[in-house]
Amino acid sequence: MKSFAPLVLLFTLAACGDTVPTRDTNTETDSASNGSADTTADTASSGSADATADTAVEDTAPTTVPGQNQAVRAMQGVDVYFTGSENRRQVEQPVTFPPADETFSSINLHFALSCPAGSCDPWDRVGSYGLVLANGSESPTYLELSRFITPYGVGAEWDVDVTDLRPLLTGEQTSRVFIDTWVGPGSGFGNGWSVTATFEFVGGTPARDVLAAIPVWQGANENRRLVYGDPARSIPSQLPDATVALPEGTTSAALRTFITGHGQGNADNCAEFCPRDHTFTVNGVPSTNNIWRDDCRTTAAPNQQGSWQYARAGWCPGAKTYDWTIDLGAVSEPTLTVGYDVQAFENTCRPEANPCAGCTLGTGCAYNDSSHTEPNYQVSAVVIAYK
Repeated sequence: MKSFAPLVLLFTLAACGDTVPTRDTNTETDSASNGSADTTADTASSGSADATADTAVEDTAPTTVPGQNQAVRAMQGVDVYFTGSENRRQVEQPVTFPPADETFSSINLHFALSCPAGSCDPWDRVGSYGLVLANGSESPTYLELSRFITPYGVGAEWDVDVTDLRPLLTGEQTSRVFIDTWVGPGSGFGNGWSVTATFEFVGGTPARDVLAAIPVWQGANENRRLVYGDPARSIPSQLPDATVALPEGTTSAALRTFITGHGQGNADNCAEFCPRDHTFTVNGVPSTNNIWRDDCRTTAAPNQQGSWQYARAGWCPGAKTYDWTIDLGAVSEPTLTVGYDVQAFENTCRPEANPCAGCTLGTGCAYNDSSHTEPNYQVSAVVIAYK
C-alpha cells in the first residue's frame, strides 16, 4: 500500500467490522462550557430562556465535522476460488465505515490480488468489488465500486477514487467480491485468488457536496450481460431505460459507469477485441464514448504470461477498469431517465446466422466456450446527486 507520510495525522487501521475512532467527542462539549454559557443562563431569567437556548443550538451546532485520517480494512486475504464441491467465487464480509456526520476530502479504495499458497489462477477473469445495499432484505442492491480483470497468474494492486460515493460508505455495510474463476485448491491449475481491500479516508471537506449515490444498473456479478450483434436482441431490449428519483436539494448530477466487452472469434472479433461507440442518454441528452483500452503495456500488472499487452474493449488483464463518469451539469427535474445503447453491429458468426461468415479465428458459427464465445458487454451505472 502506498505511504501517506506527508499527512500530519497517522492513519488508524480498523479490522473488518470494527468501529473506527474518528474524532475527539469532547470538542463540542468544551466549546459549550466557555463564558457564553453564563450569558445564556442569565437570559433564561428573563422568560425567553427556551427560545434563546434553541436558537443557540441551531446557530452554532455543526451538522458535520471533519473526520480523522483513517484506513478501514474491509477484506484481508479473503480467498476466492471454485473446486466443484465448494463455490467461493463470490464472498461477502461485513465492514464498518465512519459515521455519516463526518466529512472526508478524499476516499481511496486500495485493492490487492495475491496468489494463495503462491499459486494464482493462470487465466484472466472478470472481477467486481462493491457493496451489497439493504443486505438481508427482500431486494438487496449491488453497488459496483470497482471492475477489474485478473492478471495471468500473478498478483496485482491498484487504487480507485470513491470519494463521491461517501453517502453509501457509512456505518455498517456488507462488502462483496466476485471473480469469475473456475479453479481452486487441488485443481492443478492454481488456487484461485486472495483479496485484500482497504478504504483510505482523508479527513476534510470534499470538493463537492454529495447528497446521494443511487445505483441504476448493477455490476459484473449480477448477470448484467448484454449480448451484442444479435438482431433479435437489441441492447435497449436487454437493458430498458431506468428512471431515477433525485433527492430534494439536488442541483447537479453525474453518471458513473463501468463498461467492458467480452467474447472472441466473432465478426470483427467482437466484443473483446473491437472498439465501439457506446451512448448513455439522460433526459434526452446523449453522451458517447469509444470504449477501447490500448495502454495495457504500461498500466497492467507486469511479468504476466498470455496476451496481457493487447488492446481490448475497456479493460486489460491485471488492471482496474477505468470508470466513465459523465458530468450531467445542472439539473432541475426531480427525476432522471437513463438509457444505453451501442453502435449498430450484426454478428454474422453466430449460430443463427445465414449465411455464416466473418468468423475471425477460423471456427464455425457454433460457440465453443474457448476460441469462439458470444459477444457481450457488462455494464453498471450509478447516479451521483450533488447539492
